[in-house]
Amino acid sequence: MKTKLSNFVRPLLVGALLAATAAQAEVRPLDRVVAIVDNDVIMQSQLDTRLREVQQTIAKRGAELPPEHVLTQQVLERLIIENIQLQIGERSGIRIGDEELNQAIGTIAQRNGMSVEQFRSALAADGLSFADARDQVAREMIISRVRQRRVAERVQVSDQEVQNFLASDMGKMQLSEEFRLANILIPVSDGASPQEIQAAESQTRDLYQQLKQGADFAQLAIARSASETALEGGDMGWRKAGQLPAPFDAMISALPVGEITEPVRTPGGFIILKVLEKRGGGNQVRDEVSVRHILIKPSEIRSEAEAKRLAERLYERIKSGEDFGELAKSYSEDPGSALNGGTLEWIDPNALVPEFREVMNSTPAGELSKPFKSPYGWHVLEVLGRRATDNSTQFREQQAISVLRNRKYDEELQTWLRQIRDEAYVEIKI
Repeated sequence: MKTKLSNFVRPLLVGALLAATAAQAEVRPLDRVVAIVDNDVIMQSQLDTRLREVQQTIAKRGAELPPEHVLTQQVLERLIIENIQLQIGERSGIRIGDEELNQAIGTIAQRNGMSVEQFRSALAADGLSFADARDQVAREMIISRVRQRRVAERVQVSDQEVQNFLASDMGKMQLSEEFRLANILIPVSDGASPQEIQAAESQTRDLYQQLKQGADFAQLAIARSASETALEGGDMGWRKAGQLPAPFDAMISALPVGEITEPVRTPGGFIILKVLEKRGGGNQVRDEVSVRHILIKPSEIRSEAEAKRLAERLYERIKSGEDFGELAKSYSEDPGSALNGGTLEWIDPNALVPEFREVMNSTPAGELSKPFKSPYGWHVLEVLGRRATDNSTQFREQQAISVLRNRKYDEELQTWLRQIRDEAYVEIKI
């Protein structure tokens, strides 16, 4: 949870409570600042809470914990990066309402096969607070929306890039196989000296040799990696080879499960990848939906409530008989579809964010949805039709766009995170 300066000054003014007798006094340690981040702070209590969560996660995975000071440094750096993004979200007016947060908690519980009450009990059994879990989910939702606004919207894929990808051997392979990967990143900052680059490369080579000699990848990632997924043992989840920057796209295709790549220099530093699992192959019939939508975005000059009200007014105008396409051209802030009357054509539901996909899937063909919110803003959508299709040309192109966007997004995200970290004022107190 974010803590404003005014929130920790007040307890300090209260002072420590003394025991009633003069013969013995008990000094109770107060919470303290462990890092100043721009206009905010990170408290020792926040660091301790996150450390406990990470330690429990690592223990459940069966991995060996790194030395405490190493884990503390990794967790504190993660909190600093989160804090910077949360401040950006606050300045941008991003808010998570109680209803939306409750829905997110319900979705998390459902994915784990639990009711909300069962989820609450499971957290308590692990010694975790339900209130802390809600706060963490809200923070992650804010961070996701900040990244969508600052990173995802800058990623563009041209028609020529799509065709080049589909024509390549890698593109053909990419559509049939997936890899679950883990990574270790040793960062190199912008403007690093040759000596700093050489030191990072030497450090990565040393880690590579340790891994080849049998060292545990997840443990080294937790202790040494600067990647966003370090505290998850470097686990990146499932990726297509084409989502990865060259030369990783070609390297992992030839690797068996359990093997690692040699260190490779990237814009963010030196990276080692490990193939955890493989899957895929064969043509599959997939469901596609023809849908159009109007997107209204909150901004510095339009609050969340104002964006919602505008979406509701447009919904009522369409229900009253006004043309959806004309309103989309006039009001929608989705640059990819507004000029086409909001039409997304035939699209794979899995290529859409969960909030959009769930509303679309529950809306009958020919019907209009009520206004709803996604990480991009407020939407009104209309489902035009549904169909089952094999790997058609259109479907393959949509898959290629998704792969290329994800590849560019990963690269852009790491660059952006490094940039905001370098530009922020950070003073570590421990």
